[in-house]
Amino acid sequence: MTTIDNNEFPRAGSTTSAQGQGFVALAPQASRRPAAIGRQAARPGRARRARRAGTGIPAALLAVDSLAVLLTVAPVGAGDLLGTLWAACGIFPVLVLLNSSGGLYRLRLAPSVLDELPGLCGRAAAAAAIALTLDRCLHGLWPHAVPEDGRALLTLLGCQLALCALGRGAVYAVVRRARRTHPRPTLVAGAGRIGRRVAAALLEHPEYGLHPVGYIDSEPLLMSSGGPVPVLGGPEVLGLEIAAQDVTDVIITAGGGDDTEAATVLRTVVGHGCEVWFVPDVPDFGAFRFGNSSAAVGDHLWGFPCLRLSRTAMKRPGWAVKRGADVVLAGTGLLLLTPVLAACALAVRLDCGPEVIFRQERVGLDGDPFTVFKFRTLRPDDDHESATRWNISQDHRLGATGRFLRRTSLDELPQLWNVLRGEMSLVGPRPERPYFVARFSQSYPQYRDRHRVPVGITGFAQVNGLRGDTSIEDRIRFDNYYIESWTLWQDVKILLRTISSVLRPDGS
Repeated sequence: MTTIDNNEFPRAGSTTSAQGQGFVALAPQASRRPAAIGRQAARPGRARRARRAGTGIPAALLAVDSLAVLLTVAPVGAGDLLGTLWAACGIFPVLVLLNSSGGLYRLRLAPSVLDELPGLCGRAAAAAAIALTLDRCLHGLWPHAVPEDGRALLTLLGCQLALCALGRGAVYAVVRRARRTHPRPTLVAGAGRIGRRVAAALLEHPEYGLHPVGYIDSEPLLMSSGGPVPVLGGPEVLGLEIAAQDVTDVIITAGGGDDTEAATVLRTVVGHGCEVWFVPDVPDFGAFRFGNSSAAVGDHLWGFPCLRLSRTAMKRPGWAVKRGADVVLAGTGLLLLTPVLAACALAVRLDCGPEVIFRQERVGLDGDPFTVFKFRTLRPDDDHESATRWNISQDHRLGATGRFLRRTSLDELPQLWNVLRGEMSLVGPRPERPYFVARFSQSYPQYRDRHRVPVGITGFAQVNGLRGDTSIEDRIRFDNYYIESWTLWQDVKILLRTISSVLRPDGS
């Protein structure tokens, strides 16, 4: 068990220092191109066009899949145009959902139909099975669109896959040609051995569509400013160079700096909307399997194992679903739990007197303060104690009602109103008071990263037992892992584990 006053608090704040290749200011190189920067900054449209081209790839693949489904279903429809369209509109969303879950609409450095063919086959078969089941259960939902004969169904599947493969092959041929003629300006973070080899590979193989325009490294091994790819400076020039050269992609290579400054580079790049690629220097890294992880997508760059970092959690399509689920579940919970809320309020009124609801300032999304609501379990002596007292679980002023509410987490129920107001989510890092946010941020550089998403009533750290007097460093690690690997299913798991812990309370 760890508290904020023990020796771990200041000691754990230290991070790995830069050794040999850290991102430190490189003033001479950072200031050697003011004229070029001015000229490049006047052309912001190219980056936007490049980004639209990148987003056009999934759209083209979606069009290919829809056309393949339509052309496959049309002959079975026997001339019934409306029936054919109805069947295609019913089957297509299922196929898209399955393909999307397998990463078959993601931008890749080396796209290949043969690499995708096993996934396309399996998901097309699953979509057909789902369509067949729905058709049988709903008694002819799609008349004549789903054949009853097994061999005919296999023939349709083969036709759909062939059309899909041909269409994707055509899309990828256009993509490779477009990449050669209109490469995207790219920065390479790290001018060490791996960074230089990656830049050389990109220059020799324009089919990847990434043209290196400079290195970002404060203490590079490559000290000469000459050559086709110049060293531009450390991370302090990153934002300027992204804007000046319309950079759309950044490749982070191993040996480019210490952990803290590499995280700073990553935050800057993501904030500018760039695609982020990571090339590690780990033996046999390509043998690692990443499955369908939404955090990173495996690829290769002329034989270098490469990962593309996905969009931040709040920019993924599923985040809108998360917010919608928050509103529905919080509103339904407030209605269904009205008797429980009334009973808790009455018990608090009888035990603690007036002012049943306890209001306290907490820090939420982007570090913005808001007022959190809880059932009062203890009346502090003054506002200073409320803002700076770390834990009250062993306080002698805590009565039987307060202990019961805290042990069962019923004191947190009014926060459903915070969820409805958009200040919180059902699942997310737990909010903390400004006093402790300031203290923790000084000793733990990663603490403020918790505020990248809305705070929550429950969180990944809490369901792993990190409540009360537990390690702050561990909580930070769990919370940031949750943010970086967020999925809707992960939220469901956390909610189920929270309900389980409430039904089997073990104290806090």
